Amino acid sequence: MNRVNPLHIGALLAVVILFLFFKLSGVKSELKEANKSFIESEKLAVNLSTLKAVYADKKKTKKSLEKILSNRTLKTSGLIVKHSKKSVHISAKTIDALVLNTLMGKVLNGSYNITMLKIKKLNETKASLDMEIKW
Repeated sequence: MNRVNPLHIGALLAVVILFLFFKLSGVKSELKEANKSFIESEKLAVNLSTLKAVYADKKKTKKSLEKILSNRTLKTSGLIVKHSKKSVHISAKTIDALVLNTLMGKVLNGSYNITMLKIKKLNETKASLDMEIKW
């Protein structure tokens, strides 16, 4: 009577194998989800890296903005440009629509961090401008 029945050992072994099989399938699904999450995180990291390369170079941003502002038509338009350590503030109480179009075409096609932009139409050919670009 002290002997263990071999059928009990076989049944216990079958139950343990089934339990491990279900646990393994759960771990496989978790691994697939973790892999998908890793791929998404990798794509996000690559996108952030490229955005940082475009927007983080302060010297390049300052130089290209100064080149835009040194345009002959923009110099004579009466733009008020105020530089600070972290940004540049460009404003004009009245600016010609063609000059404004030139400025906006160059600024919006560049890679600048524009934090504020207010343009108000005064009449058919004049507008007011208030814009801030951060480094």
